[in-house]
Amino acid sequence: MKLGVYDAILHDQPLPEALRSVRSLGLTGIEINAGGFLPPVHLPVDDILSGTTAAEDYLGVFADVGVELTALNCNGNPLHPDTRIGEVHAADLRRTIEIAGKLGVRRVVSMSGLPAGEPGGTIPAWNPMPFESTYSDVRDRQWADVGVPFWREIDALATEHGVKVCIEMHQFNLVFNPSTLTRLVEQTGATSVGAEMDPSHLFWQGIDPVAAIEYLGDLVYLAAAKDTRINDAARIHGVLDDRHRKVTENPLRLGGDATLNAWPQNAGWDFVALGKGHDQAFWARFLQALAKVDPDMAVNIEHEDVELGQFEGLEVAATMLTAAAADV
Repeated sequence: MKLGVYDAILHDQPLPEALRSVRSLGLTGIEINAGGFLPPVHLPVDDILSGTTAAEDYLGVFADVGVELTALNCNGNPLHPDTRIGEVHAADLRRTIEIAGKLGVRRVVSMSGLPAGEPGGTIPAWNPMPFESTYSDVRDRQWADVGVPFWREIDALATEHGVKVCIEMHQFNLVFNPSTLTRLVEQTGATSVGAEMDPSHLFWQGIDPVAAIEYLGDLVYLAAAKDTRINDAARIHGVLDDRHRKVTENPLRLGGDATLNAWPQNAGWDFVALGKGHDQAFWARFLQALAKVDPDMAVNIEHEDVELGQFEGLEVAATMLTAAAADV
């Protein structure tokens, strides 16, 4: 398998230095952000699209260090009803697919997005448990009127450029679990849209990622190495913990007026480095299940453990991932 890192945690380093950081961990792959919620720090989008920077020259930077560019990432909300967000993220995704085709990168990571609950609405509405018909009616309109047409278009574009779009099954999106992923593929008739298997968003939902891989099979195109720890506080606050706080000082902007809120203190669950939520035996089983789908699949560490420093967190995750890979 191709073990690597998603570069968002390394955005403070120039690309050659970031690649050397990845290589120093004993890893040989990297996933580069191309737009969406985060800027394309390590990818000269306009230069590659215009031909100012040749694809061969850009890829040569990776080859010089011995790190392969395995995927481009464009996580965002391309269905957001606020055009300052939705239209921008959708355009970023289209450009990312085009750039991936030019670079010969066959995987693009994205989120499915989330539209408003009704025509003319300005706020995305998530309906994960539509126990009442009001909510299922809203959900069905979101899919039929917005989600399915958009993703049919993206599937056609991805097919044109020889790219597979790998959807991260993430809360606050139409696609947030294996059944919604297969629903999207079935309703769009997609042949170039599948899953990025990020187990961190499945753990807190009570989903077994290994069972999810077996369920999705060939629809799994790429994987993330990211762990989740369920804390004792979940006994009181559950996993649907709404105690997030708005950040007023230097918030992370996500487009338009949207900013990232602060995580609850003493949260019901946290994103953690590999091994802090699930042991080596689990990660070996995870990699084994992925290998059955594709023995050459890229698996990229995503570091969001606030208890560990930037490189410390990558070291912990890389040590666990490479040890688990040795058991496969």
